[in-house]
Order: sequence, then structure tokens, then C-alpha cells
Amino acid sequence: MHQRQKPSAPERTSDPAADGGALPMSHNDSRSLLNFSQLMLSAGQIKPSPALKHSKITYFEVEILDVQSKKQICIVDKVPPASTVLDVKHKFHKACPQWYPSRVGLQLERNGPFLKDSINIQSLAVSSIITLYFTDLGQQVGWTTFFLTEYTGPLLIYLLFYIRLSTIYDQVESRKNFRHPVVHLACFCHCLHYIRHLLETLFVHKFSEGHTPLKNMIKGCAFYWGFTSWIAYYINHPRYTPPSFGHRQVSYAALAFLAGSWISFTVMTQTLPETDMERRHMILFFKSSSLVVGIFAFLMVIQMSLWAQKKHKLYLKRFYPEVRRKAAMIPIIF
Repeated sequence: MHQRQKPSAPERTSDPAADGGALPMSHNDSRSLLNFSQLMLSAGQIKPSPALKHSKITYFEVEILDVQSKKQICIVDKVPPASTVLDVKHKFHKACPQWYPSRVGLQLERNGPFLKDSINIQSLAVSSIITLYFTDLGQQVGWTTFFLTEYTGPLLIYLLFYIRLSTIYDQVESRKNFRHPVVHLACFCHCLHYIRHLLETLFVHKFSEGHTPLKNMIKGCAFYWGFTSWIAYYINHPRYTPPSFGHRQVSYAALAFLAGSWISFTVMTQTLPETDMERRHMILFFKSSSLVVGIFAFLMVIQMSLWAQKKHKLYLKRFYPEVRRKAAMIPIIF
């Protein structure tokens, strides 16, 4: 019989990885690395060098093209991300001095709207180069100048007719004829109306944009100054006749003047036809005084309604976007 031999024990090798001899050294290295990391964290975050910080700043290049010819006018470079459209206009003005900022109209697309001065330039960027289209808006005036000029004219023009200048009316007839109290009341209401507008322009109104084309001011002045001259001529004429229903009509219309200015002014200054034979030929002439004021009131209602609707939509969009109701122009009526 063969006798089974007991297997001999395997020889121990000198491999340090096999017997775990290298573990104590690896553990010590890990603890040293951990201690070093904690030390760095306690010391605070390492600040980047100035060169690294500068390299992270992004600048834009704004290419400005003519809206008609698409030709390049200039390139405004090194525009910081925090810049606005107004900042770009100022840089553009330095490159092209003939176009001052208020005269420059910039569009993102050729047929698109003009960009507001407050828009951040970064919001327009899809790359480091931004292309904008330039339009010359023409000579501009400030909104404050616009309204002060528009409202000062009627105030002064009416007073010139009220004092009955010799170049406008016959002085002999002016001294002979008695002025009805409604003439003085009409002057007071007219002046009060435009003085209120002037004060609102100076101390109340806040304009969203700083300028408007000069041609708009010319059209506005022609409208207000022209109608004021037409109205004032009839009401302050020596042969002006008082309203049909006398004191009651004047009083009620004067009170209503506080709510619906020009409609009430039309009623308050209505002309009564004369029965005197020598003045009968003037009946049709003086009846037109109410017609003139009525036309002016009608046109103003249309224009003010359009402006009011536009402003109402802007106010709702800005302050109450969830509200969709319309406001009354004239309560109960319109």
C-alpha cells in the first residue's frame, strides 16, 4: 500500500504586496495627503492670478450696418457685457461725430423695432459679434422741450387776443362794446388748462424715452397754436354774443370743465344769434365760434383716446400683467 504523504507547507515568498507589508506605507501617504488638503481648505481658496482673471472677461464687437445699403459704417469694439444700447450709441458717436446718440436708431433686424436705450447688449448676443442696423432719426428734441413749447404757445396766443390788440380788432369797436363775463371766465379756464399742463410737464410726468423727432413738435405746435388762434379770435371779438341759456349754461359748463375740458368749453362759450338788424349779417360768422371749439374738442377726444389706450396697455403690461380689463375714457359714456 502506498502511504499518503502530507503535503508540505508552501514556502513564504518575499513579495511585499502578497504579505501586506506595503499597506502601512500606503495608509500613511493617504493620511498625509488628507492632512495637506485640510490645511489648504483652512487657509482659504487660492486666488487666481491677475492674468487668469483678466482672461475670463468677455468683450463684444458691435458691427453697425446702414439699414438701406447694408454697408458697414463702423465696428464698435471692446464692448463690456454690462453695456446698454445707449453706451453703444455713445461709442458710435465718438466714431461718427455727425450722429449724436439721440439721433441714432439701432435695430437688430432691418424691419424690426428700434432698440430701447436701456436694453442690455448681452441680451442681444448670440456670439461675440453683434450686428445692428443704423437709421438716422433726424434732428431730435427732448420731450420736456416738446411739451413746454406746445403748451406755452396757446397760453400766450390766447392772451394776445384777450387784450384785443389793435392789429387784430378795431379799437373803436372794442372800447364801445361791453364784454360779457363769460369772456373773462373763458380766458381764466383756458389759461388754467394750459398752466396745469405746463406744471405737469415739469413736475409730474416721467417720459419713457428722452427724445422725439423735431417734425413731431412742429406738427403739434401747428395744431395747438392754430386752433387756439381760431378759437380766441371769435370768443374775444367785440361782437361776441353770450350763450343761449345765459348764466345757468355758463355755470354748469364751468363746473363740468374740471372733468371734460374741451367739451365743456364748447358749451360754455356757445354763441347766441343777434336780433339787431345791423348785426344780423354777423350771425353765421359768430355761430362758427362754437363750431371751431367743437371741432377742436372732437379731434382732441380722438387723439387722446388713442394715446390713453396705448398707455393703458403699457401700464397693465408693466404693473398688472394678469389684468385684462379696459379702462373708461369718459365714465359711463365711453
